[in-house]
Formats: sequence, C-alpha cells, structure tokens
Amino acid sequence: MAPFGKIYSYPNNPRVQRVQALAAMNGLEVETVADFQMGVTNQTPEFLAKFPLGKVPAFESADGTFFLTESQAIARYVAESGPRADELLGRDPRERALIEQWACFAEQELVGNMLPAVLMCVAKFWPFDQAAYDRSLSVLERAVKRVDVALQGGAPGKKFLVGDRLTFADVMVVGALHIAAKYVVDADMRKEAPAVEPYVRAVLEVPEMKQYFGELELCETRVGKPE
Repeated sequence: MAPFGKIYSYPNNPRVQRVQALAAMNGLEVETVADFQMGVTNQTPEFLAKFPLGKVPAFESADGTFFLTESQAIARYVAESGPRADELLGRDPRERALIEQWACFAEQELVGNMLPAVLMCVAKFWPFDQAAYDRSLSVLERAVKRVDVALQGGAPGKKFLVGDRLTFADVMVVGALHIAAKYVVDADMRKEAPAVEPYVRAVLEVPEMKQYFGELELCETRVGKPE
C-alpha cells in the first residue's frame, strides 16, 4: 500500500484515531510521525513553514505538496479520498448535510464541552474552575441526551445516526464519546441516555474502529476537582 500521508500529533490523540480508522476503511495508509514532541516539533521553523499556527493534528500528503490542519477537515479529507467516500459522507445533499451536522456536533457539543473537565482534572493544563466545570458538563449532558433522542427516534434497534450504515457521522461522534465515557459520562449520565452506550459499543465493534480505539472504558463517577 502506497503511503497517503502522515500526521503530526502527540500520542493517543483521539482526533488522530478517528483519522486512522477512516483511512483504514478507505484502504489508505496514514502514518503518524513517531518522534513528534509537542511544544518542540511544532515550534520549529520547518513545521511552521507548513503549518503556520503550529496546531496539531496536522496532515502532510505523501508527496509533500498538501498541508492541512483542523481535525475535522483532515478526517473529512481522508473519508473523501477512497472508495467508500459516498458511503461515509452521503449519497445525496440531504444525507451529506445530516452527516456534516453530526460531525460539527461531535466537535462543538461533545468534544468542546468534555475538554474543560479533562484539561482541568486529568491533564491539569488549566486551573480548576468550578463554574466552568459545572457549565461545560451541563451542556455535555444535554448533548449526550441529544444523541439518545436521535437513536431512539428512528426505527427500532437503530444502530447508526444517519441511514442504515456507518457513516462519517458515527466515526466523529463515537470518537468523542469514547474518551468522554472514560472520564465524564458517568453512570448517572448514562442512565438518562440509555441508547447511547449500546450504540457506542456497536460502532466500536466495526473492525477499523476497534483497531484504533480499542475497548470502551466506562467511569462510574466523573472526574472531579484534583486533590
């Protein structure tokens, strides 16, 4: 398999795992740069010449002529660059719009409201702020319930968000919920959204998802203020 491109990022970045899973679905080889050091590699003149803001993940095509940042854009590019593009991204304007809606939802509503708690309580990159913590998790809980409503509002036993097959929407949403479940979507939140856990588990059984995301880890109690 000829390389399609490579990604610069820190290890175990779930945004990269989504790209890797999509690449595998499309039969594309996307390597990760093994010696990347956050705050070092992405501040070098060579890196900044390709990616001026120094952001990761960052994608470089195999021929070194195409550079891309913003994880949603990278994931979409990979999804659109192989034989399963129509299946993943939709076959008509309405389907494509619904899939894009869920991809935006994954970044803005799930990732955006999970990150404050993770950055404050797990990574400890930010000082703990109780008001910000409560606010973000309240919005996250609403977002998880929105996924639950979508799954319960379709045909009985609905397995996917758009149509009857896995799409880009599911990869993006489950990629976010996979890490959220480990830290903040606790037993109480899952109880209020009963269709979500079975949905996440089903999508993670897709071989390419299982390869890059592994098993689902569930927290009983969400992370809280560091000691």
